[in-house]
Amino acid sequence: VLVNVTHSTTGYHSKTIRFLNVAFDSSGDSLLAGDHQGNIYVFDLNGNRFNLVQRTTQACTALAFNLRRKTEFLVALADNSIKCFDTETKELVSWMRGHESSVSSISVHGSGRYAITTSPDTAQLWDLDTFQRKRKLNVRHSVGIQKVFFLPLSNTILSCFKDNSVFAWEFDTLQCKYQLPTPVEGSLLLYKVFAVTRDGRIFVAGGKSNHLHLWCLESKQLVRIIQMPTKVRAVRHLEFLPDSFDGGSNQILGVLSQDNIMRFINIETCKLLFDIGSYEEGISAAAISPNGRYIAAVMENGSLNLYSVQALTQEVNKPPPPLLKVVEDWSKSKLETNKLTVRVAPERSERPWKSRGSKIETRTLKPQANAALENKENELPGGLNKKRLQALLKGFGEYPEKYRMFVWRSLLQLPENHGAFSSLVDKGTHGAFVQIQNEYPIKSRKLLRVLQRTLSALAHWSAIFGETPYIPLLAFPFVKLFQNNQLICFEVVATVVVNFCQHWFEYFPNPPVNVLSMVENILAHHDKELLQHLVKYNVTSQVYAWPLLETLFSEVLTREEWLKVFDNIFSNHPSYFLMVVVAYVTCSRAALLHCNQIEDFEYFFHHRNNLDINVVIKEAYHLMESTPVDIHPQHMLDDFIPLTKGQYPVFNKYPKFIVDYQTQERERIRQDEIAYLRERQLVHELEAKALERKVEDEAWYRKQELLQEAEEQRRKMLLEEEERLAEQRQRLAAVKRELQVKELQLLDAARRRFLKYQQDQRQMELKRLEDEIARKASIREQETAAISQDIEVRRMELESQRQLFEQRLNRDQETVMQEVKGEIDASRRKADLEDHLVQKLVEVDGEEKQKAQMVKALGIYASRERMRERERERMREREREKARSVNEKITRMKKKRQKGGLLEKPPCCGEWTRGQEGRQQKAELEAEQKAAAAADGHRKQVLEEEMKDALELAEKTQKEDGCF
Repeated sequence: VLVNVTHSTTGYHSKTIRFLNVAFDSSGDSLLAGDHQGNIYVFDLNGNRFNLVQRTTQACTALAFNLRRKTEFLVALADNSIKCFDTETKELVSWMRGHESSVSSISVHGSGRYAITTSPDTAQLWDLDTFQRKRKLNVRHSVGIQKVFFLPLSNTILSCFKDNSVFAWEFDTLQCKYQLPTPVEGSLLLYKVFAVTRDGRIFVAGGKSNHLHLWCLESKQLVRIIQMPTKVRAVRHLEFLPDSFDGGSNQILGVLSQDNIMRFINIETCKLLFDIGSYEEGISAAAISPNGRYIAAVMENGSLNLYSVQALTQEVNKPPPPLLKVVEDWSKSKLETNKLTVRVAPERSERPWKSRGSKIETRTLKPQANAALENKENELPGGLNKKRLQALLKGFGEYPEKYRMFVWRSLLQLPENHGAFSSLVDKGTHGAFVQIQNEYPIKSRKLLRVLQRTLSALAHWSAIFGETPYIPLLAFPFVKLFQNNQLICFEVVATVVVNFCQHWFEYFPNPPVNVLSMVENILAHHDKELLQHLVKYNVTSQVYAWPLLETLFSEVLTREEWLKVFDNIFSNHPSYFLMVVVAYVTCSRAALLHCNQIEDFEYFFHHRNNLDINVVIKEAYHLMESTPVDIHPQHMLDDFIPLTKGQYPVFNKYPKFIVDYQTQERERIRQDEIAYLRERQLVHELEAKALERKVEDEAWYRKQELLQEAEEQRRKMLLEEEERLAEQRQRLAAVKRELQVKELQLLDAARRRFLKYQQDQRQMELKRLEDEIARKASIREQETAAISQDIEVRRMELESQRQLFEQRLNRDQETVMQEVKGEIDASRRKADLEDHLVQKLVEVDGEEKQKAQMVKALGIYASRERMRERERERMREREREKARSVNEKITRMKKKRQKGGLLEKPPCCGEWTRGQEGRQQKAELEAEQKAAAAADGHRKQVLEEEMKDALELAEKTQKEDGCF
């Protein structure tokens, strides 16, 4: 195994997504795989990678990846449609519909331009250039389609049906080229799966058996039957393994069986080369690459395995056989040919049969001129000899189960007139058997359809069979035995009717009295006592012989006993059939002698009895030999005459006027019945219409009643809802009133609380004011006491204070003048700095818009500066005026002092006056200091506002222009 691919989902419930189908492209280097969720993956085997190319959301039933456009592929989905996708663009190219059931296979022409899709009920041919349907193959429901596909390297279409028929069609004209003949074991091996070599010469078919049939499509002959090992009970898939040295004539065949193991065998040497898969890891589907390098297998667990053919075996790549051939002697080569014919046998135990057949076939091709006439009569188709078959039958009592159908077809010498049978079948179901399921309810639908088709073909062949009531009983055993090959079934029944039912229809519609008389004469000769016993109780030959004849012993014998009896009937003269009837009666004499009621006799000959069939067969042979010539039916019945080839013989051995009369009567009855049924149908239709009208009226009235009830109910619901709404409104109004009352109460309580709070605040404020008044009164008293105490000290210090005051006053005046000068200088420097800053801004910003804004800003700033300069001038004037007033006050004080020194006053008065003057001077000085401090603060505030305005103007200019 090169690689194992598993697609699993992770999560709470992890699971494996199962792969369903695989397909290789024409080169064999890319693999297409689809799973049951509709995911399509492409695996690049050379690049060692894969890619999800499509999600179809539904399971795929078939894949094809060998189209003309290498990137396109076809996928058949579970909704019976076919879609074409592109692996590179991952887009839908086309959507094809037309199938009514799931598509099981897709076959693509070698050119890649056409494709055939197959479903159980139809096959359709598509043009992949236009994606239009060109042709459609329709089949009857009873004959399903197994597979339809193109043959490699040719313009031939091969169609395989469920009835083992294989047809070849010309692709251009769609005309049937040929049909493969029915195989030897056609009734045992039902074809299910098929495979063709790359050169289109060898066709292999398999099914529910361990046998494989190898057909040569050039000679249209079955060339070999391969028996697989005993473990193989059914074949599920067949595919040839390509080889680069065999030129398309593939020798290695892959066989996938029911045990999920794929075995690869050599179809020439019949040797098992290798196998893949096991019981634990089985294979459900497989595909082989066109270059023969890989095998892709879908496993039972849902994974995908890729096998290397080179690693599995070395025989695949063996060199070609030598080109040199040696000419051999003709006689030796002939012997070798005969030996080769023997080897073709499917089993070793069956080689004697094939070897004898081959020898007889050789004598048939080169008959001797002196051969006896009897030997010529004993020669049968298929290389068999009637005398030898009879000898074998007497020795073993029956033919081998596996070859019984082949022996019967040889003994009855069936012509296999496909065209004549098809013309009978194409006439459709005969009117007499349209309702056969009512009279014979068969559980199997397939068996019922085959019986209906066979009986219809018999009725179309001869009108008597459409009127004969017991023909279904006569034909049913053969229908059940040959239900998979309806042509053989029809011809066997027709041969039995023509040869073994001679003179049966001469007394129609009564039983064949002449034939029953033969039986009664033979019984009277060999067992008079039993015949007298039967006559005694009024038991005629219509009671003890006719039930056995019309049912061909199918009611009284088991399947194995019936087959054994007809092995002997078909191997002898038609009179042996009547001898078997007499032998059955004579061998049952003990039981019949004890019966004394007519019902007991009828029951005995319509049910199975405890009777040894081998004794009956031996007794029949004894009766054939011991019956006198005058009553022997051999001289009354014709010898066996097979059906003619090409067209079936005319069968008119019956009273035609009776049959015609019955046919006319039946047709009249059928027409009357049709008229009656038509009238009854009309009456039924009228009754149905009346009943329908009545039902409609009742439904209408019921609907009206329901509507009225619903209307009343809705009205009641509306009234209840209105009452409920009124109650809710009342409750809501009550709740609103309660809320309003509560709100008023809360507002009143809050108002009262606020009034109380205000009252408390006012009381506290009054108390605080009283405390403040008391504190101020005490402070005033303290200050008065302190002042009175300090008056003396101040009078004493007045002189010194006066001197200090004068010095301080002079110093303060100088300080004020210096501060004023410093402030003026600082304001000038600040103005110069601002002018420099504005000049810098103008130089940096060269744009016209910024210059205009800066000019505007400079104008605003200049106007403000002029206003500030005027304000500063006013301040200087005010300060000069204050200085002048201070100087004038100092001068007045000096003058007053000088005048005060000249006046003579009392010491106490003089002290008081100096004290007053000192306080006044002090107050004036403090007032001047406060005025100066206020002027200084105002000047600082003006400067700060100017700086703030300048900064705001700069920020505004920066925001407007976006740069500084």
